[in-house]
Amino acid sequence: MIESLQHLPPAADSNAALAKQFTDLAPPLSPRQAAIEAARCLYCYDAPCTVACPTDIDVASFIRNIHDHNVNGAAYGILKQNILGGSCSRVCPTEILCEQSCVRNNDAEGQPVKIGLLQRYALDTARFETHPFQRAASTGKTIAVVGAGPAGLSCAHRLAMLGNEVVVFESHAKPGGLNEYGIAKYKLTDDFAQREVAFLLSIGGIEIQYGRKLGDNLDLGELQAKYDAVFLAIGLGASRSLGLAGEDAPGMLAAVDYIAELRQAADLSKLPVPRSAVVIGAGNTAIDIAVQSKRLGAEEVTLVYRRGEDAMSATGHEIEIARANGVQIRTWAAPLEVLLDDAGKVRGMRFERTRMDGERLVRTGETFDVAANAVFKAIGQTADEAGFAGPLARELEREGDRIRVDEQFRTALPRVYAGGDCIAPGQDLTVQAVQHGKLAALAIHNDIQTQAEAAWPT
Repeated sequence: MIESLQHLPPAADSNAALAKQFTDLAPPLSPRQAAIEAARCLYCYDAPCTVACPTDIDVASFIRNIHDHNVNGAAYGILKQNILGGSCSRVCPTEILCEQSCVRNNDAEGQPVKIGLLQRYALDTARFETHPFQRAASTGKTIAVVGAGPAGLSCAHRLAMLGNEVVVFESHAKPGGLNEYGIAKYKLTDDFAQREVAFLLSIGGIEIQYGRKLGDNLDLGELQAKYDAVFLAIGLGASRSLGLAGEDAPGMLAAVDYIAELRQAADLSKLPVPRSAVVIGAGNTAIDIAVQSKRLGAEEVTLVYRRGEDAMSATGHEIEIARANGVQIRTWAAPLEVLLDDAGKVRGMRFERTRMDGERLVRTGETFDVAANAVFKAIGQTADEAGFAGPLARELEREGDRIRVDEQFRTALPRVYAGGDCIAPGQDLTVQAVQHGKLAALAIHNDIQTQAEAAWPT
């Protein structure tokens, strides 16, 4: 039970009925559908879809392999660039990346090639007798990876593939990061996140230690001293605050906390469900919590954003999902006050209307109230400062709440690298985190090998 919502009643429907609300948002393609869709691809030589892919997947090549009935070849080509290609095929915003760049994405064609669904088809259908990648000869080096999310797992896999030993330190009880704890349940269904991690780990050479958290029972200085290199993939573990009185009242909750509880729930009918909810935010997490609240049985869900809809960071596709599920979207309103009942529990939010004054967002003084017995904050994540409390961790250079790295993902500290959501700049996309991990692994491997070679007498 989520403590701040424990006063709310559980879901009205049975677990079986609710589970039907969290099946695949986009059902997989059948073999016939995949064949037809693959035939639509023009297999462009200078494919703009490949250019748009953050992990450099050769899109035209893998689709050609599907067309030629070489599904294993298609899957191999994807995994060579993106070892978490299965989850990315489900959660990646293809509508603003590869599919937006598809040459068939024009008025005459009506829609681009369904690249995301074809990628899923290839990886779901492929059958490898053994892990498709073999480890190189042992380097004798061991690298510490802090965080078993997409960036950390991608880095660990590539390092292991290059012949290194890897020890991953994860604060949660399961690996996967946001794929396990932070993605809408209807995007990554069942136990897919864990099955994908199990496949990744089957390459060998990777050990995961759970319940290990930087700044708590894990010290960066000790890791740097013990291992040949350290890769920080710690994400952004704290939710931003509104800075309003009453923010800790029963009924107020960070959206990611509820999503995590929902994804781990064995029985959805036992989750507390608000009758009416307010979601504050404009990103995909805001959409995720709003839609899932409706699917759990909330009668009214209102998403409120301080700017116009065109400024929302959620994609147009995500916004349409929200509307299709009955979520009300109200723009040009900033949170002003948490409204509490006589018992000190949330009964709603007061907002102040906003407008643009030139290039500045200003408040107008006009207010309105939205009744709700739960308010979900989806206003972004920030760094968990506890992770930077250690003597060495305090020496990391940062840009705001992000770790500063160079083009090779090196931090200001010797043999300490970082990637994923915790670094600047970042787009907070799963697919980008995977790329960071892969590229950081190549940089780490090159650096430690170069250092080893330099150490030999000439």
